[in-house]
Amino acid sequence: MVKPVVVVGAGVGGLSAAVRLAASGRRVVVMEKNADIGGKMGEVRADGFRWDTGPSVITMRHVVEELFASAGRRLDDYLKLLPIEPLTRYFYPDGTVLDLARDLPRTLEQISRLDERDVEGYLAFLRYAARLHRVTGPVFIYDQPPTWRSVLRVSPLDMLSVDAWRTMNGAIRGFVHSPHMRRLLGRFATYVGASPYHAPATLNVIAHVELNGGVWYPEGGIYAITRALGRLAAELGVEIRAGCGVEQIRVADGAVRGVIVGDGGMIEADAVIANVDVTTTYEKLLPDAPQREARLKRLKRLESSCSGFIILLGVEGRHPRLAHHNIFFSADYRREFEDIFKKGIAPSEPTIYVAVTSKTTPGDAPEDGENWFVLVNAPPTGPAYDWSSAGDYRDLVLSRLAGYGFDVRGRIRVERIITPADLERMTGARRGALYGASSNSPLAAFRRPHNRAPDVRGLYFAGGTAHPGGGVPMVMLSGRVAAGMVMDDFPTG
Repeated sequence: MVKPVVVVGAGVGGLSAAVRLAASGRRVVVMEKNADIGGKMGEVRADGFRWDTGPSVITMRHVVEELFASAGRRLDDYLKLLPIEPLTRYFYPDGTVLDLARDLPRTLEQISRLDERDVEGYLAFLRYAARLHRVTGPVFIYDQPPTWRSVLRVSPLDMLSVDAWRTMNGAIRGFVHSPHMRRLLGRFATYVGASPYHAPATLNVIAHVELNGGVWYPEGGIYAITRALGRLAAELGVEIRAGCGVEQIRVADGAVRGVIVGDGGMIEADAVIANVDVTTTYEKLLPDAPQREARLKRLKRLESSCSGFIILLGVEGRHPRLAHHNIFFSADYRREFEDIFKKGIAPSEPTIYVAVTSKTTPGDAPEDGENWFVLVNAPPTGPAYDWSSAGDYRDLVLSRLAGYGFDVRGRIRVERIITPADLERMTGARRGALYGASSNSPLAAFRRPHNRAPDVRGLYFAGGTAHPGGGVPMVMLSGRVAAGMVMDDFPTG
């Protein structure tokens, strides 16, 4: 029998790679330690409420469409993506409420009330972010990992617009004057687990895909993406073994030989795609070897991205002032990131994200309630903060929401807390870091782990900790890159 390509982990990156490989005629076996597929993209149901437990914002619809097209399928036959309006509702400590909308005139009208100069500034920022996407996309997003040679293919004039040596915040301050708008545009750093005060201005490209491209929500919840990919993979003949973890990736003479599974058996394979945190793969799934130990040390030296503290709430009553996506800003945004990245502690005054998907899909909550997904950016696990006090931090977060006029503390029917330590245990993300290595340096794109292991022939990586990074569409692209490398290195026929 032909040896399969083994995919370790049935997250979005692993399923994306499996679909592409199976569509090319490869035999594919996906091994998933958890009972359900999806990785970080999970869901919880309880007492009539449903929550997505991982990603909550979907952008770059064209990436999702292209994945299904690569298998000769139409996205709309598997998944319906609904446009979200407003994109996000922002609440500020001084009482300001601002909707960023698909309707640009509506957005500009609100911005003008903050500072009339920022109407021009915001439009200029949108053009700037669009240019960043045009220039950096072919090199840093949609292709294989960047090299100095690929970067040099960019014209000198375009290279100047990459803006790698300013920070995101430094660039934003050149466009808008209102502190409200500066904080809002800086928030996109958190989409890759970074700080706007340290991440390179190049990452303002993230704003383009949301502000110019829109935000989408799958009918039936974010987890519907997992179900759609699982269905497509099964139709293509992919074998998915849920509840069956991999104990070790077998290596001999510097090359992959297969995987050892939980019952001690072995699946022979010449190619393995690890849809697992790259550092975790080296630390827990590869056999000891001096070269791999050296690589593990280098990976551990990289600064980790932020993690998240999550509260799932089933609340009584409806809150018409809330949109689908809501942000409640802290008064001192800079201090919040200093707490996370310098002190390694949970922010004393956090910015809070609240997603209420029942605004779009009423069936996600009973008629007299709402499902709140509450997220706070948090440091990865470390000695500076003990998450055994999660209950106290939960109280702090709910108290801050109450200060904004949303006090649900006496109207909670269902509640679940997920800490960075829980995320590490549940997903294998080292230190619970949601995006692997941080992007808080100008050269972060070059330091992000490659999709092809440099020291083990036949080992590849897909997922948010490998190129091109985190976020649902980016992880899908990582699966495309990893699958393409397998097909290049192991041609059939």
